Amino acid sequence: MNGIKKLPLGLLVILIIIQFVHPARNKSGQAMPNDISKMVTMPPDVQGILKKACYDCHSNNTDYPWYTYVQPFHWFMDYHIQSGKEELNFNEFGTYTPRRQQSKLRSIENSLKDGTMPLSSYTLIHRNAILSEAEKSLIISWVQNSKDSLNKKNL
Repeated sequence: MNGIKKLPLGLLVILIIIQFVHPARNKSGQAMPNDISKMVTMPPDVQGILKKACYDCHSNNTDYPWYTYVQPFHWFMDYHIQSGKEELNFNEFGTYTPRRQQSKLRSIENSLKDGTMPLSSYTLIHRNAILSEAEKSLIISWVQNSKDSLNKKNL
């Protein structure tokens, strides 16, 4: 019985200790010469949509919400950011081969069409990242035009 009473105290101590362990923040503060907006023409409205709904996990600069200052939430967010950047990093788009650029643009289009992006676990808390049908259509149209312009550029 005595061990059961110590369990909540032990968990509390662990929760306090982990508050001092923080992964590095995803903030470069640098100009991004390889950003997708430098590689393909991007209307301001498309760029705004991508920044509000995608760039937190798919760029080198994340706007961190208040809850990420509490562990273990920062670790969860950091995991999503690292996974997102491995899949697609808008700030590094210019470093991708032409074939990979095309593939990433196709992935953006497919993810919007099948509803897998933005992640529902992300939009649950980040309501501003929920995309309307009009926003999805705008991005899909931009992606299709961008694929064509990249094709012409690489011929």
